[in-house]
Amino acid sequence: MNFTRWSARFPGTQRRAAARSEHAAAQAKRGEGSVPAARGAVGHSASGPDGCPADPTVRGTGSAPGSGCAAAAAEGTGTPAPSLDELSVRDVLDRLPALVALVHGPEHRVAYVNDAYTSGFGARAPGAPAHLALPELGELGLLPLLDQVQRSGKPRTAKNRTAPGGTSSYTVTCTPIEFPKTSAGSDTGPGSDHEAAEAHTGTGVLIHLADVTDHAEAVERLRASERRQREAAVTLQRSLLPQELEQPDDLRVAATYQPGGTEAAVGGDWYDVITLGAGRTALVIGDVMGRGVRAAAVMGQLRTAVRAYARLDLPPHEVLQLLDGLAAEIDASQIATCVYAVHDPNEGLLAYASAGHLPILVRDEDGTVRRAADPTGPPLGTGGWLHTSGTIALGPGSTAVLYTDGLVERRGEDIDEGVGALERALSGAQGTPAVICDRLMRALGVDADHDDDVAVLVLQQPARTGADAELFHNAALELLGGVEAAPRARAFAQGVLASWRFPVELCDLGVLAASELVANSLQHGTPPMRLRLRRTDRRLIIEVTDGDDHLPRRRRAEPADETGRGISIVATIASAWGSRRTPGGGKAVWCEFALPDKDKQPDK
Repeated sequence: MNFTRWSARFPGTQRRAAARSEHAAAQAKRGEGSVPAARGAVGHSASGPDGCPADPTVRGTGSAPGSGCAAAAAEGTGTPAPSLDELSVRDVLDRLPALVALVHGPEHRVAYVNDAYTSGFGARAPGAPAHLALPELGELGLLPLLDQVQRSGKPRTAKNRTAPGGTSSYTVTCTPIEFPKTSAGSDTGPGSDHEAAEAHTGTGVLIHLADVTDHAEAVERLRASERRQREAAVTLQRSLLPQELEQPDDLRVAATYQPGGTEAAVGGDWYDVITLGAGRTALVIGDVMGRGVRAAAVMGQLRTAVRAYARLDLPPHEVLQLLDGLAAEIDASQIATCVYAVHDPNEGLLAYASAGHLPILVRDEDGTVRRAADPTGPPLGTGGWLHTSGTIALGPGSTAVLYTDGLVERRGEDIDEGVGALERALSGAQGTPAVICDRLMRALGVDADHDDDVAVLVLQQPARTGADAELFHNAALELLGGVEAAPRARAFAQGVLASWRFPVELCDLGVLAASELVANSLQHGTPPMRLRLRRTDRRLIIEVTDGDDHLPRRRRAEPADETGRGISIVATIASAWGSRRTPGGGKAVWCEFALPDKDKQPDK
C-alpha cells in the first residue's frame, strides 16, 4: 500500500499542505520549478551532469562533506532547506525505536504497526479489530483508553504498564488523528492506493509505546531500598520500645504504638513503665522531633537515660532537668517533648512534669475528664529552663491517658481541637486499658495509612471490692517521743502482720526490718516520723519517713563498730530496699518482701 497517500494527518497538517501548494504555484509562475516536481524524482535516477541528484533537498540524496554533490549544493544560492513535510510518514515511523501502532474506526481496526512493534509482539495483519489482532493492548488495559481518546478527541497517557509475561514495562500515549478525505473524481481504479486510503477515511488513534523497563526497574529498586530502610527503622524503633510493660501492683497499664503509613518515615515516639519500689511507679512518654533511623536512635538513648534517672527516685522535674542536658549533648539539632509522671498509691496522686508535651488526661469513675494543668516547660534539648512538678488526683476507678501528638494533630486543624476530640472519646471509653487504647485509636481515625507515628499509654487505678480488696491493706503509726518509739513500732508491726495472716517466718522478718528502719530513723533523722506497712497482692512493703533529707547508704561495718549494720541487715533479708527524698523536705526509706504464692490470696 502507498502509505504516503493515506498517511495520518495531525492537527495543522492540512494547513501546511495548502500553504505549500500556494508556494509551489508561485514558483511555477517564476519558472523556478515546483516542490512536487522535485519530490517526484524520489526513487528515480534523476541526476545532474556530474552524477549527483538533481535536487539535493530530497530525502536520501545527501552527500558526504567535501564531495562534489555537497560542494555543488554549497555553491548554490536560494536552495530551500530540507522540510520535515517532505519525509514519508511511514518511513519515519518504521525507523522509530518505540513501538507504534495505528488503528481506525469504532472497532479500532489495525491500519499499521511499525517494525519495532513487529519485533516486540510479532507481525499483525491489518484490518482486524484491536481486541483480536492486538491482544497485548487488552492485557495492558489499553482498550478502554482507546475508546476514551476517540470519544474525547484528546490524547491520553498511561504510565508504567507491564507487558504480558512481566518482562517489559511501557509508557503508552494514545493520540487521536484524522485520515485525509478523498476528493471526488480521483483515480480510483481497482486495487489502487486510493482504494486503501478511502478504506481508512475517518478518525483513528496513534498508539505510541515507549519502553521504560529500565526506568521501572530502577524505580522498583529504589522502592525496595526505601522499604528495607523503613523496615530497619521500624525494627529499631520497636526493639527500643519495651517488649513487655512492667505491671505494677496498684495499676493496670497498657500501651500501643502505631508507626506512620508506608509513605511516612519512622519517628521517635516512645513510652515506658518503670516500677520504683514501695508501690510507686514511673510512667513516661515522649516524642523526638524528626524522622528516620536518627530520630529512633536518639529516642533509644533518651529512653535508656530515663530508666537510669528513674532509679534515683528523683522528683519528676529533676528527671527532666537531667534529660534536658543529655538531649543537648546527644544531638544539638534534635529536640524532644516528654512527660514524666510518678504514681504513689499511698497518696492517690500522679506527680508529673512536662517538657513541651501535650497534657495528661484523667477520666474519673463518673466519666468526667480533666486535663493536667501547668506546670510545663520547653522541649528537651533547649536548655536554660527550670522545670517544675505538678500533681493530679488519680483515685479508685480513674483512668489516665498519656499520648503523643500524632494522635491528636491534624493538618489544617488547631491541635486543641484534636485534644478536645480525645477528651470526648475518653469520656465514653470503658473497659481494660488495652481496650481503651484501641477505642481511642479508632475514635481519632488512626489506621495503617496514618501519616504520623502514634504512641498511647493508658493506666487505671482499679476500684477494688470484695475478695480483691482483701489483698490490699495499709496501716501507719506516727513515731512520737524518743527511744520508746522503737518498742511501740515493733509491737505495732507484730500485730498488723499477724492480723494480715502472714506466715510466722514472714512476720518475724517484717518485724525485724521495721525495727531496723525505725532505729535508723531515730538515730539519724528528725521528726516528724512515721512507720507505714502496706500489703498488695504480690508483696509486703515497709516504709519509714522522717524530716531529714540525708539519704542512708549501705556500708560495711567493722567488727568493733556498734552501729552501721541496720541497712545491711535490711538489704540482706528483704527482696529490695531503697530511699528517696520526699516533697517539702525529708526522706523515705523502704524495703519490700515478695509474698509466697500461697499467701497471695486471702484466707477463706
